[in-house]
Amino acid sequence: MKARILLAFAIASLLAGPSAEARQRPHSHHAVGVDARPRAWCGWWMRQHLGVADRRFNLARSWASYGRPAHGPCIGCIVVWRHHVGRITGHDGQNWIVTSGNDAGAVRTRARSVAGAVFRLPG
Repeated sequence: MKARILLAFAIASLLAGPSAEARQRPHSHHAVGVDARPRAWCGWWMRQHLGVADRRFNLARSWASYGRPAHGPCIGCIVVWRHHVGRITGHDGQNWIVTSGNDAGAVRTRARSVAGAVFRLPG
């Protein structure tokens, strides 16, 4: 009898689909052997963009040690804030244009302040 109840519960759970929490955080778990996108994914996106295999760079701040130092903002350099990383793709005469992953939940290109950021040249 217990086995039937457990089996019925298991089937009902499968038919119900993922929990509300799982639906809100669809990319929060790494599958074994798969480089799945983590919940905070700007560093992961930069890895994909530059072809960097080292998963330690999923953490945005890790990019502050990547490549070689840049002496300031420049087109093509990596810009690293405390909790975000992106790549400078342009300058509009006043602002630096940055492309980054997980910017309001998407890959976006927009003008951003680079005050207090670290700049690195990919290498």
